Amino acid sequence: MKENKQHIQYFLFSQYLSDGIRVTLEIILPSVILYQFHRLDLGLIVSIGALCVSLADGPGLVEHKRNGMLYCILFIFLMTLVTGLVNTHIFLMGLLVLFSSFFFTMFSVFGNRAASLGTAVLLIMVLRMDRINTPINVLFDSILVLAGGFWYMLIALLFFKLYPYRPAQRLLGNCLHETARYLKIKSALYESNSNIAGEYRKLVAQQVVINAKQDELRELLYKNRELMKDPTHIGKLLMVTFADVIDLFENIMATWYDYTLLRERFGHSGILNEVSVIIQNLADEIDRIGLAIQSNSHYKKHYLLLPALDELKIKIDALEKSGNSNLVLKKILVNIRNLGERTDELLNYFRADAAEKRNIRTDGEYAKFVSHQVISVKEFFSNFTLQSAVYRHSLRMMITCVTGFIIAKLLPNAHHGYWILLTIIVILKPGFSLTKQRNLERLFGTIAGGLMGILIIYFIHDRTILFSIIIAFMLITYTFIRVNYIVTVIFMTPYIIILFSLLGIGFVDLVEERLLDTGIASLLALLSIYFLFPQWESVQLENYMISVLKSNEAYLQQLASFFSGNKPSLIEYKLVRKQLYISTANLSAAFQRMLSEPKSKQRSSQHIYEFVVLNHVLSSNIASLTASMVNKQPVISSKEILLPVKKSITILQQSLQQLNHTASVEEMMPSKTLIVRENQIDKQLVEQLNFIYKVSGDIGKITTEIAKTK
Repeated sequence: MKENKQHIQYFLFSQYLSDGIRVTLEIILPSVILYQFHRLDLGLIVSIGALCVSLADGPGLVEHKRNGMLYCILFIFLMTLVTGLVNTHIFLMGLLVLFSSFFFTMFSVFGNRAASLGTAVLLIMVLRMDRINTPINVLFDSILVLAGGFWYMLIALLFFKLYPYRPAQRLLGNCLHETARYLKIKSALYESNSNIAGEYRKLVAQQVVINAKQDELRELLYKNRELMKDPTHIGKLLMVTFADVIDLFENIMATWYDYTLLRERFGHSGILNEVSVIIQNLADEIDRIGLAIQSNSHYKKHYLLLPALDELKIKIDALEKSGNSNLVLKKILVNIRNLGERTDELLNYFRADAAEKRNIRTDGEYAKFVSHQVISVKEFFSNFTLQSAVYRHSLRMMITCVTGFIIAKLLPNAHHGYWILLTIIVILKPGFSLTKQRNLERLFGTIAGGLMGILIIYFIHDRTILFSIIIAFMLITYTFIRVNYIVTVIFMTPYIIILFSLLGIGFVDLVEERLLDTGIASLLALLSIYFLFPQWESVQLENYMISVLKSNEAYLQQLASFFSGNKPSLIEYKLVRKQLYISTANLSAAFQRMLSEPKSKQRSSQHIYEFVVLNHVLSSNIASLTASMVNKQPVISSKEILLPVKKSITILQQSLQQLNHTASVEEMMPSKTLIVRENQIDKQLVEQLNFIYKVSGDIGKITTEIAKTK
């Protein structure tokens, strides 16, 4: 119950709801205003222009939003004009569909915002292809679309000017929310009755979510110079708190144990269940802090960790007195205390003077942490090769759209045949798994939404109530458009049906036609993604695996450098850590996508899953050492300390050679277990280094098995 309440509160203060309300108002207001003058037909055209530009208003910097919206306005104006002039000639219209579906899909080369811009242009083409007008009316409609685009952009920019920090605050709070969910999943690993394999799959999937949130926030903060120069220090607080969130996540990642062995040794004592409860309470504390940041409110600490740790320590000490080794439990105790300290650091966000005590990096240092998209004609045409996933997808989109256009023209009494093209544009994605998912969601959403629309129109006849329902459904549609596609379709379908009903179009025929068109488009999309230039994830996985191995190798190099007596560079270390998180999340996401593909197209799924798990375990154990060493003075360690680290690096390098086809698959990793003699060396450090070497060897062996299946 408490968790559901927390989810609702996060949603109410989320950027999704804020954007949903703003976008709905910006799109609906032109129609409402012109409706008062009995010109709803003109208002709808203006609203369509605003709707298209809203697609280019994705997350990111205000200057990127502004540039994206400006280009979008220009392109939709030109497309409205061209479509209106050629739609009376079926051959010319077919050529426009062919050229545009390829050209504007290729915009994906320049990133997500450019891809959304391309979709907006295709959307206006599809929506205007059946509207026959004289040239003067075509020009007039194009100007109305232009006006709608500028209306949307000006209001959006005004909103961002008035509330410059809210998007970053909401995203930072949401990032903490997802981090808390990750920690709760990890707490379940200590529970005696939980399924370790199942919880671990959840953990890997949640890491993908966290990485996406961190990357989005990193782009928003590190490219925004105004935040760094902010006189109110809110911007600086956001920057340093985000750095604390990354360190917190590293601290969570750095705790890894053999949970099966833990249960065998200590499950009967009840201590592990208490550990799980304490970690869950810490996760709740992080969640509440995130909500306070997201809602822009004050926060006072709720959970007192130290009393709970004192009680736990007494029980752990009691185990030692009874003759049981409790070294690993003491280590868990220390890690929880460190986690609590990291959590307390987040509270600095709510202290007015906290920003003054922290230093932020220079523009050049922050620039190293973000990607920079180059937009050039050369970059665009360099992707005209079948080796490019964007080019293959653009060809696929072109062929499918032209096929859909021909079918739409052959259908009898097809007043809204453009819905076939509209559905294709929305659901056809570069990968099979996402296309299949969108297909199912579109079909189910259309059926459910169609039934909802019919029931509403059948029982409600008051135009004012119906118009209010349209606004409510629009709000839901644009709130969930980036969160949950099926919810978007379920509520978008009835609001379109009700709208057409208010305009005097038979809604029953409309629903039948929409279902038919959706079914045709879904079938075309599935056939095209399966047969037209397919690019299966099993083929792509090798690149992601190579990236993960390189990242873990670089992480080990940081560890070796410290043991060699070199002072670590904090910037370099954090860059290595960031790359590791990204590469691990990319591999996990690609593996999940592969599992959604046909069984005949999957390869070595069990081995690859083991590869994912082992690399995650390796990076967690490296992090447990490096995180504690970054701020310490380096010392020259003995050869016995350096040896397992260097051997582990060698194994990863050999694994890379196998995946890069530069080594024989029969070439085996060292089979002997390397034992570091303890002597006077720290016993805990010895155990960790031996374990890192063992995991590296396991990675080498599983890589050999994967290489054999090529």
